Amino acid sequence: MTRAGAAWAFRRGLALVLLAGLGAGFLSALRGSLRARADFVFNNGTEITTLDPATITGQPEMRVAHALYEGLTVKDPATLAPLPGVAESWEVAPDGRRYVFHLRAARWSNGDPITAEDFAWSWQRLLLSETAAPYAYQLWCVRGARAFAEAPPERRAERWREVGLSVENAHTLVVELDEPVPWFLTLTSSPALFPVHRASLERVREREPERWPSQWLRPGRLITNGPFKLVERRVNDRLRLVKNQEYWDADAVAFGSLDVLAIESLSTMLNLYLAGEIDWLDRVPTDLVPALLERPDFRPAPYLATYFYRVNTTRPPFDDARVRRALALAIDRRAICEKILKKGEHPCFSLTPEGLEGYPRPELAHAADGDPARAFAADLAEARALLVEAGYGPGGRPFPTLEIHFNTSEAQRDVAEVVGDTWTRALGVPVRYLNQEWKVYLETQKRLEYDVSRSSWIGDYPDANNFLEAFRGGGENNRTGWRNARYDERLVAAARELDPGRRLALLAEAEGILLAELPILPIYGYVSQNLVSTRLDGFHPNVLDEHPPKFWRWKSAPEPRRRASAPQPAPSAPADSPR
Repeated sequence: MTRAGAAWAFRRGLALVLLAGLGAGFLSALRGSLRARADFVFNNGTEITTLDPATITGQPEMRVAHALYEGLTVKDPATLAPLPGVAESWEVAPDGRRYVFHLRAARWSNGDPITAEDFAWSWQRLLLSETAAPYAYQLWCVRGARAFAEAPPERRAERWREVGLSVENAHTLVVELDEPVPWFLTLTSSPALFPVHRASLERVREREPERWPSQWLRPGRLITNGPFKLVERRVNDRLRLVKNQEYWDADAVAFGSLDVLAIESLSTMLNLYLAGEIDWLDRVPTDLVPALLERPDFRPAPYLATYFYRVNTTRPPFDDARVRRALALAIDRRAICEKILKKGEHPCFSLTPEGLEGYPRPELAHAADGDPARAFAADLAEARALLVEAGYGPGGRPFPTLEIHFNTSEAQRDVAEVVGDTWTRALGVPVRYLNQEWKVYLETQKRLEYDVSRSSWIGDYPDANNFLEAFRGGGENNRTGWRNARYDERLVAAARELDPGRRLALLAEAEGILLAELPILPIYGYVSQNLVSTRLDGFHPNVLDEHPPKFWRWKSAPEPRRRASAPQPAPSAPADSPR
């Protein structure tokens, strides 16, 4: 498409977006924007479920957690290398199993000092079964941590003494691992390992024993240790964060306030971006992607994330691996990527994404014909045969109506409808659709009240282990009902393996089992969709698509408000920002 053609297409698409945006959602968003504007505004795409770092699972919650909290380390915004956070320095033993963290003189947002005991208590809380922390297993690499997590209440005190976590003094935390973990300093910058303020949590728990899990997280009660603190929460509208003056590096934090919006409509969020009311979007309307690619503020980039469907393996007929394989083969991944998404996404036949160095990534066995159309036809033929073998179709039982479950989003519905249409036309499987707002969607998935549910996994650190551990039998992040002893054994063996090549081979064996059993149906590998002001500095593309707000600042004075009615064509050369 020529630049002139792209500009015309963008204006035409924008006109349609503006018309669509004149509904109640757009007017509500505009009314919200009439209040004093924050220094930086970004859209999070949905209402968050929690601000407790021990229990968050979704990317929307993690973005906010990185603004409110800080771990022992932080990630470099460009390279993702570990940088000092609450720990100003650390030493690692030659065998890689012992870490000594030296904490700086940092303070909580209420002025209390942050101590090594805060981390020890918070990590203990993460491991407790009553916390129900989906990422508790990230600490199982610590000596004795898993035994403590699985111990009955009456044996916890005994087991805790065996955990490789000790407080030498107020500013020294010692961590001992079972085996070397190359990414441990990346883990210490992840939300699950953030500290929480014990005194304020316990005070609310004592006063309000029935309601404390949500009440200690409210504005005015939540005590945090990151670059920002929470001052206002308007459900289904926004969070207002302001600079935490007690933060140890407050002088380096450029923005005095952040607004985190919860807008789900793609057209509404784009309208507000073009009007200068939002400075960063993480998703855009698919039909405008070709024109947006001509703009310097939109630069999709691959990152370590996979889009897939979970299958509830506890429900017939989805408890039959032949049925799951038939459904997996009958997904037209190429059509989804090229005709629906259009941003550079690529078909994916594995849980792990491309880009994991040295990992021999296995794939779902499928037709490998050089011609994509002929290969997909062969996959469909096998899928139909598998359903007949499982007792469905001609001469067998009718296949029950399958429900595709997804969170409220135009993009999720588009993908679901392509998948459902193919399952119906090619396999004779009747399909219906269920969309739910984010919090309800997560609860439905957790309770296994679905047939097939839209999911994704975004890497916390660049290792296959991060993806595969999620489907360990009984794990909080599994949410499929599937368990396989051989799969779990490979994960355990990989965690104990010191040889890097052999460790990756064991992980590949585990993924091979997953792709044979198929409790998940891989669909595509992500690219980022960040539409962000070209004047923003400190926002860099990286393989985790993680952007800590601590590093954000304007390159110069904030750019003037954009006029939504007359967007200008992109300049002939890209601006400094790759987005």
